[in-house]
Amino acid sequence: MIEIYKTENFTVHPHPKPFVSREEGGHLRVYSLDESIQDCTMLTPRQAIEYIRLYSMMGEALYKGMNRRGIPVLKINYQEMGNWAWKQNKKPVLHMHVFGRVLGVKYQPLPESVYLPDRATGFYDPFIPLNDEDIKVIKEEISLLEKSGRYEMKKWGL
Repeated sequence: MIEIYKTENFTVHPHPKPFVSREEGGHLRVYSLDESIQDCTMLTPRQAIEYIRLYSMMGEALYKGMNRRGIPVLKINYQEMGNWAWKQNKKPVLHMHVFGRVLGVKYQPLPESVYLPDRATGFYDPFIPLNDEDIKVIKEEISLLEKSGRYEMKKWGL
């Protein structure tokens, strides 16, 4: 799996089987490196701040990056889920889905909520993950955001 970014407690990857196809806005995941953490209530205050900083920065980078790539993302949605782990008789691991949202697209149109049926339905089969150029541009945006000061660790108390 391609890693876009990593912090002390989290890693960011493009979803290889996205819930939102790249041409409809794209899909990133922010994952806890500590697999015993099942949801945000189990984070320490410091980890919680790190988590919010990270998924906020990833949302902004996805928004700016996909717009640079010609995908007119208007909104970013954030969803912490993990329900499907139970289908495999596993416990969930904390992760945040970061979705780009676009008006008037076929499968996941803004302003509707993201539709998340079981994978067995085949709904996601035509969905395309972020490509190498998308990822390159998103990483460039992350670098710019880090330099802008808005996401400077010190400002977040980290």
